[in-house]
Amino acid sequence: MSQIAPVGWAEERVVAVRRSRWVPRVADVMQALWTVLVTTAAVTLGLWSVGETVDDKVQLIVFVIVAMFLVDVVLAGPLRLLASRGSVLLAMALGLGAQVVVLGTAISLGARADLDVGETLVVLLVASAVMAVGRWFSGATDSGYVVGAATARTARALGRARSDPGGRGVLVVQLDGLALPVLRRAIAGGQAPNIARWIGSSHALTGWWATIPCTTPASMAGFLHGSPDVPAFRWWDRRSGRLLAAGNPADSRLVESRFPPDSGLLRDGSAISTTYTGGSSRAYLTISKATRVRDLGSGSTYLAFFIRPFLLPGAIVMTVGEVLKELYQGYRQRARDVQPRIPRKGGYVVLRGVTNVLLRKLNLSLVAEEMAHGSPLIFVDFVDYDEIAHHAGPERPESMRAIEGLDGVLGALEGVARTVATRYDLVLVSDHGQSLGAPFSDLAGVSFPEHVAALMRTDQSDASLLTTTEGGEERGPVNALVSSVVGEGQRRPEKVVADSEDPEVVVTGGGNLGMVWFPRLAERPALSQVDGTWPNLVPGLLASPGVGLVMGTDDTGEPIVFGPAGARALGADGTVTGEDPLRAYPSRTAADLARLHGLQDCGDLVVISTVDELGGIHAFEGQVGSHGGIGGPQNHAVLVHPRGWKVDPDLTEPVPELGDSPVLVGAWSVHRQLRTWAGLP
Repeated sequence: MSQIAPVGWAEERVVAVRRSRWVPRVADVMQALWTVLVTTAAVTLGLWSVGETVDDKVQLIVFVIVAMFLVDVVLAGPLRLLASRGSVLLAMALGLGAQVVVLGTAISLGARADLDVGETLVVLLVASAVMAVGRWFSGATDSGYVVGAATARTARALGRARSDPGGRGVLVVQLDGLALPVLRRAIAGGQAPNIARWIGSSHALTGWWATIPCTTPASMAGFLHGSPDVPAFRWWDRRSGRLLAAGNPADSRLVESRFPPDSGLLRDGSAISTTYTGGSSRAYLTISKATRVRDLGSGSTYLAFFIRPFLLPGAIVMTVGEVLKELYQGYRQRARDVQPRIPRKGGYVVLRGVTNVLLRKLNLSLVAEEMAHGSPLIFVDFVDYDEIAHHAGPERPESMRAIEGLDGVLGALEGVARTVATRYDLVLVSDHGQSLGAPFSDLAGVSFPEHVAALMRTDQSDASLLTTTEGGEERGPVNALVSSVVGEGQRRPEKVVADSEDPEVVVTGGGNLGMVWFPRLAERPALSQVDGTWPNLVPGLLASPGVGLVMGTDDTGEPIVFGPAGARALGADGTVTGEDPLRAYPSRTAADLARLHGLQDCGDLVVISTVDELGGIHAFEGQVGSHGGIGGPQNHAVLVHPRGWKVDPDLTEPVPELGDSPVLVGAWSVHRQLRTWAGLP
């Protein structure tokens, strides 16, 4: 039996018959007829929902289709010029406003119905939902409709796809939080058919080691700026005398200002939904730029998403559907008593809907627009999987289905790549993985900061504590938009316990990485100083359920790590006293901890949870799937690249957990490799 070779990324499929582009295919005619049928049903149902009936459906549908053409083609150009004067909010107002006005006019003329703005919005929402379902029934993906404006405009500009090549570009897609073994399972299970096809033909699947802290802002600092200096998602900054959180735009802006000048990967490229800009002047939904709405990127690029007929209203309806799906899936976990699990409620329920529908579609539209623009290097972060995995678990059914959705997005981007003038190569990367485990609070009965405070207050009852373990990395792009709207990005994420303007202790938790600082001290104290002030703190931590390691500084300034039954120096001699505390941890634990200790803003004490034989950990925050420290798949990150692009052996190191071949270690090494692949100095 013959077997058809898989088609690689953006390679043209075989065309059996050469035909004039003016002769439509049968499939095109059938799709057009289906579109007319669905549009008729959608608008009719929309009008019925506001108490209106349609006598002449043919007349109505003619007016509606003409209205859609006017919005999508005729009005798009002038509105782009207007939108370029602002950012995302102006684009949304112009796009949605144009749809309401034009659709309302079409209904007034075609159905003799006089609707007010509110009723027109209802019709728009109902019709959008019906049309989204119609696209699903026909096999046409919603993602294809999202990018349709960019591909159609490019095809019109070229006259014929690929007829005038416009150079080469690189598209880097970050699949946030996706571990290498999880991606391999998704491929084996048929949940990532596009990625599987590329790996079987044009691309190679490898991994890279995400060092401590394996968290998004640390990895993005490495990817986009080559910086290894971000110590956590939240940390006490002795230079500014305050707690920094990478999800706070003002804090991210401060952090980015400290990166070496001209270090950005994207100086001539585009950044979409990233923590830092990478030096790009075309940055969209980037946290470090989100102190003002205008800094979120030109409204002309956003307009393609907001003006696409029925797209935004349909996305809003589908976002509500995603919220309802989350409520059901959370109930199902409780009913089946799936363990470990955490409560899935509150703001997360809405956040999942926003990140997995609205933000995904908006990101997709922005990438398509930048590809049509010919940006030479595009970096985008999709947070869908990471958000769900934190709350449901990294390999739970709903998390794996998020991978299916992302694979569909990648398929849509492949379609864009086939159409635009610039020939794009694809690189897939994840910033870290996730590991499963019950939170520390389930084991100890109290949160990690409260536990630290209790251990300290047995020695000094008036010790004040500044703590934050809540909030999230996963809120990044959404927080960028919200912060730019509600204020100047100055909202403080921390919570103060026992009010004090000058806290004695700061505690943070990110995944199974906990950190403790003593801000009243001008520099990092030795363990002997800590023990002298709080003699119960370190022994109490080591005796706590779920705590495996505590790292501090010895009297010579070198790092030393303690376990419940032994200690190990992390300096040159590596002396072990008692049982080696690192024996149950990955092979790079000593090197990663020593590197972390060398960072200026590393915690005065660093705490790592236990790791069981299956790679299970315990997060020092309320998550069942987490990352930040070490242990389990959280450090096993993804790298997919064209087969012809070789990894520089000088940037690799042996990591037994990732196989026999040496791999890139640290996001800063990935940065250097991306620069080489992109032809940057």
